[in-house]
Amino acid sequence: MKNALTLFVLFFALILSSQNITPELLLQNTVNYHDPNGNWETLKAKFTVEMTTPNASKRTSKIRIDLARELFSVKATRDSVTTIYSINKGKCSMVYNGKDLDSVSAKAKNMSCDRATLYKNYYTYLYGLPMKLNDPGTNLSDKVEKKAFKGKDYLVLKVTYDEAIGSDVWYFYFNPKTYAMEVYQFFKTDDNGKEKTDSGEYILLSEEALINDIKMPKVRAWYYNKDDKYLGTDTLVEE
Repeated sequence: MKNALTLFVLFFALILSSQNITPELLLQNTVNYHDPNGNWETLKAKFTVEMTTPNASKRTSKIRIDLARELFSVKATRDSVTTIYSINKGKCSMVYNGKDLDSVSAKAKNMSCDRATLYKNYYTYLYGLPMKLNDPGTNLSDKVEKKAFKGKDYLVLKVTYDEAIGSDVWYFYFNPKTYAMEVYQFFKTDDNGKEKTDSGEYILLSEEALINDIKMPKVRAWYYNKDDKYLGTDTLVEE
């Protein structure tokens, strides 16, 4: 009887702690789950992302990230076209089907250094989550919500950003037992900063790939918020 009572007390305490967890502690717990050794800040990795979308051929992107040396590159191949975007300490370079491009010839191929920066920010943000939520300019909500999404219960963290960074509102869904990040979602905002409920997308995460001892989502499936329309899937392939 005593052991049963002890287990009940521990179970109740666990439930209560998950209900009252602060946004800061939730973020700390999920970072500890995904990056237990604090390797993100000095990440040096190569991996491949295969993107499949309805009515389009597969795109394979070979990505290199070296945060300590400020290096980023993505080599993307779809059908007969291969492009390379590289940024080395802020200096951009571009290649199209093996040929180096200057800014004029790059423009003719619909390539630019702005796009290189976009790819860099995109890949380092999404594959750096949830660690990137510690970046300056990231604003956590005052409380953690409990929500059900697609039949599963989650601890949910609402995140906004300083105006200079972005106006989208993001929601991150964490497993209440392990603190693994399993879903994220974003909405656009109107001129008054109010969420547009028929905008944005949600991304379902499944499986994990271990990159430099960081648990990254292996499969990301994208859908529109407004009608659940499927957009595509990114699958991470370790080098």
